[in-house]
Amino acid sequence: MIKAFKEIIKDHISYIHQIFKLAKADLVKTYRGAALGWAWAVIKPAVTIFVYWFAFTVGLRAGKDVNDYPFFLWLIAGVMPWFYMSDMLTSGTDTIRKYSYLVTKMKFPVSTIPTFVSISKLIIHLILMVIVILIFVFMGYMPTIYIIQMPFYMLLMFVFFTIWSLFASLLSTMSKDFSNLVKSMVTAVFWLSGILWNPDTINIVWLKKLLALNPVTYLTTGFRNCLINNVWFWEQPKRLLYFIIITIIMLVLAVWTYKKLRKEVPDVLN
Repeated sequence: MIKAFKEIIKDHISYIHQIFKLAKADLVKTYRGAALGWAWAVIKPAVTIFVYWFAFTVGLRAGKDVNDYPFFLWLIAGVMPWFYMSDMLTSGTDTIRKYSYLVTKMKFPVSTIPTFVSISKLIIHLILMVIVILIFVFMGYMPTIYIIQMPFYMLLMFVFFTIWSLFASLLSTMSKDFSNLVKSMVTAVFWLSGILWNPDTINIVWLKKLLALNPVTYLTTGFRNCLINNVWFWEQPKRLLYFIIITIIMLVLAVWTYKKLRKEVPDVLN
């Protein structure tokens, strides 16, 4: 396990420049060929958010203000990070298959493929979060000092889902059924993670504790703490501890999977 972990770190250090070049290439490839090009990075999330806002505010009439902030602002503060997370749960699971030629023809380190894809998705996330902040300002809600912790939550999100992508993409390479299983669960994760509703309002103790173990819930709440709730991450030490423990468990699983499957991946992809 330790040897495999060191190998992963060494590959990332040795190929650091190639990782960023491939991240840029992946980003360009995503929107190349579309008439509106990069505009789709904003159009797709905007349409999705409008549908949620309309359904909850106009349809269900459940979109009430949260901490004196309009429901729309509360909504985009949590949904925007979800677009990165959902991309990593779906496309992140198929990264090695998508870039199989790097493994079979160029002998590129398998462990670095999920990393450059994650960097590519993170760049889009950064653009979307800048837009979110501008919307807050435009609507008269200036960012507070709590916004300085947003990079911390972005780092946690990037680390966790990059590790997840390594673990999931290796298993997906061996079995497409695993990829299909993950994709079928994404909708359930979305609705059960407190993205469209406030998990702090739950009165069932055991369910509230269970949600505290959900990395998606923690990260979504974290972004809202930066923009709306005005809570520092160290004011919720148990939640942070749970997230770190889950991340470490995911890292162990990813390294163990890498150790077992890294030699088989080229043969399976050929």
